[in-house]
Amino acid sequence: MVLRFALASAVALALTGCNAITAIGDATSPLAVFELRAAEQPRASRQTDDHIIIELPNTTGALDTDRIMIKPDPLRAQYLPDVRWSDSAPVMMQTLMLRSLESTEAVSYVGRRPLGPGGDYAVLTELLDFQAELNANGETATVRLRMIVRLLREQDTRIVASRTFNASAESASTETVALAAAFDAAAKSLMTGFTGWTLSELGMR
Repeated sequence: MVLRFALASAVALALTGCNAITAIGDATSPLAVFELRAAEQPRASRQTDDHIIIELPNTTGALDTDRIMIKPDPLRAQYLPDVRWSDSAPVMMQTLMLRSLESTEAVSYVGRRPLGPGGDYAVLTELLDFQAELNANGETATVRLRMIVRLLREQDTRIVASRTFNASAESASTETVALAAAFDAAAKSLMTGFTGWTLSELGMR
């Protein structure tokens, strides 16, 4: 009886060990991570000492994630398995806006937080669309990005300008790499529009 109990205990421990090893193996399995990069924007013809703060965009819970959304139809939203963005969608968009404005060298400071008590202007954003939509052929998708941008003057908390930006790009297929490339193309287009508009509103263009 003692021998049988010892053998049973050894088998149980061995199985537990196997489960633990399997769990570790699953945890270390590769996860594809994609990142959107800001394109270099044209240098501004004028410079200003203004400080611009890029606030984190507001969005819905469905978009406030690092998962890649694809919509098979207007009423359903799904996420691609085993793949992630490098950050949540709002953080990525904040970073793209910041880097795009920085590359113009038009303002002395662009950041997520003010250097002192406050900045000169704040960019307030609502992210409305950030997804791939499956086309009717089922073999390609259209990436759609949409955001409302408001430029606020910190001195009197007045909205000095507001605009909705839209961008889209077609994917070559529904493969993850093709979808990520379409997201990247749409984001670059949207950032070009956003950067030009912001500098124009500040009198830099």
